[in-house]
Amino acid sequence: MSCMWYMDTSYADQREPHRPVDGVNIGVDQLASLGVLYWKLDPINFDAEGKLDKIRTERGYSYSDTITVSPEKLPNYEQKIKSFYEEHLHTDEEIRFILEGSGYFDVRDKDDKWIRIQVLPGDLLVLPAGIYHRFTLDNKNYIKAMRLFVGEPVWTPVNRPADDHPIRKKYVETFSI
Repeated sequence: MSCMWYMDTSYADQREPHRPVDGVNIGVDQLASLGVLYWKLDPINFDAEGKLDKIRTERGYSYSDTITVSPEKLPNYEQKIKSFYEEHLHTDEEIRFILEGSGYFDVRDKDDKWIRIQVLPGDLLVLPAGIYHRFTLDNKNYIKAMRLFVGEPVWTPVNRPADDHPIRKKYVETFSI
């Protein structure tokens, strides 16, 4: 399982862990209370394992592709990595299955504090529509992930502040934020 913790408040490089010295891991149940879902799958034999197909069917994920984020593989890398780290929300779920490499998803808790989620190969993470979040690589500068969608992909971020956006209001109401 990935590690999850409350971030420190330093302004060090975003790719650093930002884990307080006395930081305690957060459990999957706490993430679930925010609507964040997590599964651990086999990153190499996931087709034979069958778990991903079951999740896709149950949740209606009908489209997928892969993205490799690294200075060598992603066009306009510097611009893209900065945009991924801008605090934002989406009008649809954000679903990522990590195939190779590592990075961090940060999500806001009910008190508006950042929770850092380290993602590693085999992690399948679902962020609900309307949750404030951001993404960054770690200091290895490489991740390959499968992106899953319900229907055609929608990648348009809505940057914070977006508290008046209908999907944010729905998220806040659903999860008592």
